[in-house]
This record gives sequence, structure tokens and C-alpha cells, in this order.
Amino acid sequence: MRVTLAEASWAATRTKNTYLRSKYDSLVLRKGKKKALMAISHKLLVAAYFILRDNSPYKELGHDFLLQKRKTNQVNSCLKKLRELGVEVELQI
Repeated sequence: MRVTLAEASWAATRTKNTYLRSKYDSLVLRKGKKKALMAISHKLLVAAYFILRDNSPYKELGHDFLLQKRKTNQVNSCLKKLRELGVEVELQI
């Protein structure tokens, strides 16, 4: 099963504009290729479990999902720091 997951992970990381590719790219910088590949294998296994458990189709998050998540987290972090300093900020989008 591990070999099959590793092959599927290699295939998933070679596709363009997908969540798994962007996750792999971000992990490679910090952990290296082999550990990043095993992390993607784990993500595939977890996704397969929930797809089978809930009998639902796979939902692709897209390549910009991680960027949007980081941006939201960064904004929330800055707002929290400003509130701790006693500054009231009104956010307009």
C-alpha cells in the first residue's frame, strides 16, 4: 500500500494548478523531497478515507488555496497584535 501511495503522490505532485502540488512545493523547501512526498501520501490517504466514509466526490481546493489561507492568517495575526496594543482597527474589504 505504501508503494502505491508513493506512486500516486508522485503523480499528484506533477499536476499543474492543484492543491496537492502547491502543498508539495511548500513542504519541499522545509522538509526535503522524500518527507514532502510522504506527507502528500498521507493527505491522499486521509482524503480517500473521507471520500469513502462520506460517499462524496473529491473537491479540489485549487492552487491558490494555501495563499489565501496564509493571507487570512496573516491579517488576523496583525489585527490581534494591534488589539493587544490597544489600537482599534476597522477592516474594510
